Amino acid sequence: MTNPSTNDLLSQLTGNPSSDQSDPWQDLDATTPKHESEPSAVEGDEKLDSLLSRIHQLTGDSSQESSAPEMATLVAQSENKDEDAEDLEAFFPREPSSFAEAQVTESEVEAIAMKYLLAKGEASGRQVSEQLSLPFLLIEELLRRMKCDQLVVYKDTTTANDYVYLLTDLGRERARRYADHCTYFGSVPVSLESYIDSVRDQSLEKQHPGHEDLKEAFEDLLINPYMLRRLGPAVNSGKGLFLYGAPGNGKTSIAERVTQAFGKYIWIPRAIGIDGEIIRLFDPGNHEEVPVIETSGLLKEDKIDKRWVRIKRPTIVVGGELTMANLEITYNSTSGISEAPMQMKSNCGTLVIDDFGRQQMSTDELLNRWIVPLEKRYDFLNLSNGKKIQVPFDQLVIFSTNLEPRDLCDEAFLRRIPYKIEVVDPTEDEFRQLFKIMCPLMGFEYDGEVINYLVEEHYHKVNRNFRCCQPRDLLQQVRNLCLFEKIDLQLSKEHFDAAVENYFAVM
Repeated sequence: MTNPSTNDLLSQLTGNPSSDQSDPWQDLDATTPKHESEPSAVEGDEKLDSLLSRIHQLTGDSSQESSAPEMATLVAQSENKDEDAEDLEAFFPREPSSFAEAQVTESEVEAIAMKYLLAKGEASGRQVSEQLSLPFLLIEELLRRMKCDQLVVYKDTTTANDYVYLLTDLGRERARRYADHCTYFGSVPVSLESYIDSVRDQSLEKQHPGHEDLKEAFEDLLINPYMLRRLGPAVNSGKGLFLYGAPGNGKTSIAERVTQAFGKYIWIPRAIGIDGEIIRLFDPGNHEEVPVIETSGLLKEDKIDKRWVRIKRPTIVVGGELTMANLEITYNSTSGISEAPMQMKSNCGTLVIDDFGRQQMSTDELLNRWIVPLEKRYDFLNLSNGKKIQVPFDQLVIFSTNLEPRDLCDEAFLRRIPYKIEVVDPTEDEFRQLFKIMCPLMGFEYDGEVINYLVEEHYHKVNRNFRCCQPRDLLQQVRNLCLFEKIDLQLSKEHFDAAVENYFAVM
């Protein structure tokens, strides 16, 4: 026999009044769903909500009343964080969930893992995962298969269902054969296609720095507003420019700061794999790594592919040491590892050819090598196996020289460098302003009377040109003299006389 309280509840749910003559289960079974009756559906929802609300009141649970607004707030905050992260960086690599998604074969990953175990002796699965920069779940499955193939054995257990792995005799023999071809056992390489896509997404051509961006980039330099206006279009072009003029006026300093007008960070792969060849791209000597702080919802939800590294947008400066070999892929026959050329390492950044015209290679060789890449925005490189590959040529190339551009190259090349900007001598007011800036930085108190003496005696009387570097260099000489004489740092006419005598001795 049915409990009366159950009958009442069923009556409320079905909307049928209970009676002693009617079987509530029969009434419920006979009820026809009203899919097309909108008012009845709404009425049923209201009754259900009312019943749930009554239950929460009786149990003293009031959290549901505020959960919806709180959840909406959390969702909105998460969406805002996602939008901020997307705005912050146009490209970031997501962690792969399979070898196919990582665009590598299982055999390639096995070879690198075995070479790492051969060099290390033994390692846990998580250590192998960190070394290869792939998710632990992928590496764990690979190591389990390698154990079935008797290439590795368990030596010990670690936390979180992990093991310490050791190569067997068969595994060591196979690892040595892998190492004979290439000794690389670092991060698993990224495919060339993925690298090309990343350069396209982070290209300089997508960056359009304005006047304020340039002012911020040059905030630590005293730069003429007219010069800033001339630099703006050249920087926006993202192609190439000549900076020429007398030495000591800051051409190199200007070139090094241009990159700061673009976006701050880019992602590059640690290494690129092409048909079994490995090209190392990340260079700690030229790239400054900026680790990601996982604070945004986007970066937590979609884990980052650790085969990539986030760096400051690169500025690579090469001078008289530049040779033709620096512009090609360099293959090390001993290690079997290739090194990316300078122009590839500077992609999405700035490549400064300092003291152009004084390189070990002739200017004609350099210009002929780059005449097509500067116009087409891509370059061709040769691998050690003879294969030729096409890679992006996406950087702002700045030729800094003390010579006249027309004396260095012909008209055909000058046409491909659309901007030629002369860095002129500072005016007398700018020269004095440089002293005002540099004095406190070097521990001096600015003395206008002493600077007037310097300008009149050692510049006007001998008809000497002002240079932007001279305030810094002369103050450094005065500072060294004060330190030698064990006196407080101070500006004096005698100190500047001594500094000028040393500094301009053969100039």
